[in-house]
Formats: sequence, C-alpha cells, structure tokens
Amino acid sequence: MTALANTEDLARSERQQARKERWALLRRRPAFIIGALILLFWIVAAVGGDALAPYDPFASQFKTKTPPGAVNFFGTDHLGRDVFSRVLVGARDVLIVAPLVAVISVSLGTLLGLTAGYLRGVLDEVIGRLMEAILSIPVVMIGLLVLTTLGSAAPVIIGTVALLFTPIVYRTVRTAVLAEAQLDYVTSARLRGESSFFIMTREILPNISGPIVVELTVRVGYAIFTVATLKFVAGGGQPDEAEWGNMIGQTYDLIPGGTWWPTIFPALAIASLVIAVNLIADSIDAVYSS
Repeated sequence: MTALANTEDLARSERQQARKERWALLRRRPAFIIGALILLFWIVAAVGGDALAPYDPFASQFKTKTPPGAVNFFGTDHLGRDVFSRVLVGARDVLIVAPLVAVISVSLGTLLGLTAGYLRGVLDEVIGRLMEAILSIPVVMIGLLVLTTLGSAAPVIIGTVALLFTPIVYRTVRTAVLAEAQLDYVTSARLRGESSFFIMTREILPNISGPIVVELTVRVGYAIFTVATLKFVAGGGQPDEAEWGNMIGQTYDLIPGGTWWPTIFPALAIASLVIAVNLIADSIDAVYSS
C-alpha cells in the first residue's frame, strides 16, 4: 500500500509540474497573449457593459441610421439606438451561451468517448452509430428545426448546439482512449485488479487531458459562430434584444441602401472573439503537442 501511495503521489507531482511548465510556455507565446487580451476585453464588456456603454442600448434616442461619428462611435441603427452601446452589451449573451455549450458538449463527449473507447464491444457500436447519425445532419439545419419547434430561448439554444457538438468531442476522446488503453500502465492497473471506472477516471483521463482542453477551447469558438449563425438565419430574434447575431439579422437588409454600420460592427465583434479563442486554442494545442 505504501509503495502504491508513493507511486500515486509521484504521478500527481509530475502532472502538477507538467501543468506549470505548459503554463510557462503559453505565457511566452505572442498568439496566446494577443488572444487572451482580446478575450479579456470582451469579458470586461460582458460584465460591465451597462456601466461602460455611453448610452442606453435599448432606447431609441437618436436620429435613425446616423453614420459613425464623435457622438455615436458606431453610428445608430434603423430604430435610432446607439450601435456601440449595443455591441458592448451584446457580448454578455455570447460569453454566457458559448462557454456553457462548450462545457456541456465536452463533458458529454468525454464521458461517451471514454466509456466507448475503453469498454468497446456492443456499447461502443451503439454509441458510435448514434454519434454518426447526429454527425450526418448539417448543424444549421437541425438547429433551425429545433429552434422553429421549441423556440429560441437560451436553454434551447445551449442544449441544441451542445448536442450537435458532442459527437465531434466523442470522436476525439475515443481515439485518444484507444491509444492509451494499449499502454503498459493500463495493463498494470488491470493486473492489480482495479475496476474499469478507476482505470478510466484515475489512469486514462489525466493522460488525455491535453486533447480535452484543446477541444474545450475550440468548441467555445465554434459555439460563438454557430449560435450567431442560428440567430441570424432564424430571423434576427426580438427587436429589443442586444445580441450580435440578432443585430446582424435585424439590419443586414439595410446594407444595399448604404447603412452598413449596424451590421458590420457586430459582425466584426463576432470575428474578433472567434479569432481570439482560436489563437488561444492553437497555442494550447501547440504546447500540449510539443
């Protein structure tokens, strides 16, 4: 027992040291720093948007379709609302929905991938066929079908997109588990008589944390884009909502008339946030792969 405890303590210490070294490497990568700064800006906007916004984002208090200028930095929309204030406040919904989607999809995909990859057999076949069925349906198509049927409330969007992302995470985790299950430390755990649950959670899971962390970061970026796309294609949502996808859906038909700013600025906000998350994800992937 003492030898086993010492081995577990050594393994835990090695994992902690590895995490410190990876964090030190991340802090030296310019792409990670740039992505983190952009993400931090939008987090501040999401948390303090009401205080930071120069005007009420929901009030029609200006002349409609005013171009960007000194008073309205991003101009005003077709209802006379300040676009800059709406973009700041709009970060809140995105930064609540996207991380929740990522956490749920990665948690569920990891559970299914870990179970199927280690236990194999009939369970692996059943889960695999189910995941393939979900993957065969275009994300936007099934998302619109669900939103049309159940509405566009936040829990519906979160659950739908998380379910659609789960098979991708499952496939990544299952592949990693299949590779790890052949290694000596797993064989040693089996010979010691450890349960399958112990081996999956205490032996294999810590050793595949790299791909899981990368998937979590990548899913946040995809969730931002997917949720905005669904909001846009679904028709722009409620007129009083300050959400980037809704703002684009409400104003994109103004572009042919020369009123481009109510659409372009929320689109640029989405692009900047997705780029920031991807820079962070690429940096994490590079560090874990090195």
